[in-house]
Amino acid sequence: MDTITHTLFGVGIYQSVNKEKMNKKQKYALLITSIGASQIPDIDVISQLWDTTGQYQMWHRGITHSIFLAPLWALFFYIINRLVFKTKGIQSYFIALLAVFIHNTSDVFNAWGTGYLEPFSSVRLTFGTVPIVDLVIWFIFLLTFIGSKLYPKVKTHVLFRIGWVLIVLHIAIQSIQGSILYKNYKTDYQDLALSASFVPWHFTVIGKNDNTIDIINDSLLTKADFVERITSSNEADLNLLFAENPAAATLYKWSPFVVVVDDNNRIGIYDPRFYRNGDSFLGEYWDK
Repeated sequence: MDTITHTLFGVGIYQSVNKEKMNKKQKYALLITSIGASQIPDIDVISQLWDTTGQYQMWHRGITHSIFLAPLWALFFYIINRLVFKTKGIQSYFIALLAVFIHNTSDVFNAWGTGYLEPFSSVRLTFGTVPIVDLVIWFIFLLTFIGSKLYPKVKTHVLFRIGWVLIVLHIAIQSIQGSILYKNYKTDYQDLALSASFVPWHFTVIGKNDNTIDIINDSLLTKADFVERITSSNEADLNLLFAENPAAATLYKWSPFVVVVDDNNRIGIYDPRFYRNGDSFLGEYWDK
């Protein structure tokens, strides 16, 4: 998910806690823990500063997003609460653990995927059933916030807990529909991937057979819209590309499958899950 959504998750966790018996310092510590732990897995972006071998694609959403690292992140915020805010009890640990769990797990549902099982598996888990920027989630949080202002007699933490139920329901409905579409196309292609649209319940289906990749917009409620058939230059020798642009080798390993481009001007690869208007924003090339 994007940074705004992860921040909203943190605020949502904070607002979902009953703070009637908390003092100002405890509330501030809870806010820092909720938002900080909701963002901490993305600390891997700083790896760009020392990446000289094109490995960033594997490092981002890699080990820092592992479910096995979540307890360590939670422990980190627990220690901060004890040393900095002088808070007692173990609540901060479980709040941080929940926040990291939500961050890592929500990222699995969009097309980018995560190293959810690292270091025991390098496979990038990705369902592609929820967009990276999910406006429905934003809208639910907005309605919950407005509701807390319009109905002050209803406890804020109760309203936000209802909001969380709606978010989980939304993700479940999206994912069930995506799963059905995936099964419908599975027999037609050797390789298949989904990428959720910004429009709820709509998906882009990316199917590959040998050197052809089909891009199809579809949903369970509308007729399939065949967008384009792309031809991949699978016979091209990618060794020179990988030598000249190491990030291309990383992308080749990271993506479920790629489109190979080889013409008079350049050779390269791109991930067709992010194909829009004749190009993909996730590609690596080398000019001949």
